[in-house]
Amino acid sequence: MSQEKGPTSVVNVDSDPAPTPPPSPFKELSILDRLLTPFIFVSMVIGVVLGEFVPEVRTALDTAKFDTVSVPIAIGLIFMMWPILTKVQYEKLPAIFSTSRLWKHIGISIVLNWIVGPFLMLGLAWATLPDLPEYRAGVIMVGIARCIAMVMIWTDLARGDSEYSAILVVINAILQIILFSPYSVLFINIIGGQDTAHVKYQDVAISVLIYLGIPLGAGVITRYSVIAITSKRFFEKKFLPVFSPLALLGLLYTIIVLFAYQGHRIIHNLGPVFRVFVPQILYFVIMWVGTFYFVYQLSKREVIGDPSRQRTFGYDMAVVQAFTAASNNFELAIAVAIAVFGVNSEQALAATIGPLTEVPILLGLTWVALYMKSKLDWEGRSANGLDSERGSEASSQVKA
Repeated sequence: MSQEKGPTSVVNVDSDPAPTPPPSPFKELSILDRLLTPFIFVSMVIGVVLGEFVPEVRTALDTAKFDTVSVPIAIGLIFMMWPILTKVQYEKLPAIFSTSRLWKHIGISIVLNWIVGPFLMLGLAWATLPDLPEYRAGVIMVGIARCIAMVMIWTDLARGDSEYSAILVVINAILQIILFSPYSVLFINIIGGQDTAHVKYQDVAISVLIYLGIPLGAGVITRYSVIAITSKRFFEKKFLPVFSPLALLGLLYTIIVLFAYQGHRIIHNLGPVFRVFVPQILYFVIMWVGTFYFVYQLSKREVIGDPSRQRTFGYDMAVVQAFTAASNNFELAIAVAIAVFGVNSEQALAATIGPLTEVPILLGLTWVALYMKSKLDWEGRSANGLDSERGSEASSQVKA
């Protein structure tokens, strides 16, 4: 009897089924998401062509303003953010704010966005543009304008946490109203050695309130109005699939407007334009990769320390933090540069180059993030597998 049971027990130990590989995250993307890359490049070309060969468009865009805010740009940003802010489950926010997880991420985001990011852009601008002070000032202005708009597009495409992304966007918007003006004086006038930047709190506050306040209010009203009139199931299954593509259309429209604004000057200043590419490309890549890797390491340490506890870090928050840290509010930087230095200034041109580099690079990084979602061990599977293997070895030794 004992001889018959021995082989049976060995077979049971070694016959664990192989783990099913996770599905490719790229299959989660809609057809419109997958076509976004060529659509964006086509929009850039259309904008540059309009700016070069239809000068009346530039004149019309420059005159359509509310205070210092460009109305065409504001319209694009509102329609770009409205659907995304409609998806946010605001009813969960009180519970989220009561967790230590949120406050840890708020602290990380503030350090990355308001200390690391601006000083990194400052250093890169001085290192690569020492002989072009006007262009350098425009690049620095992009660095101190923290993102409150497109970060939600990238987070949504990379399947990050939309609720946490919305919270960090609102916090950065508030800090932007407070800090953008003194940061402009510090980084451009004092450190940069230029005495021409005179940024007013009122201009920054109006820009941020229009770019964020209107779509935020529209998102809240739309969400709860549709749910109240129909049902939550109708809202999620019927309304959002039809309403969500408006965000990508708003993105494409905004890109066309931005490049039509300065397309003529981009074509006729290719030398400095390519020089300005360098610090901005380095900035976006360094900030995104560094932040993504940092949160991934925190996630690994968290799993090794106690795999059973509630997760503070993970893929969804690595996406949120990386895109929030790497993105910039170039719309605000362009608007302020035009208001302070003039529409034909080198500073405004350098700020306009921001989306020319940021949009394709961060769009590409959404694909990198989706690839890393399945390639990196976010759930501690290797550590758990190692533990179970050690347990099996110990069990075999005891049986022996």
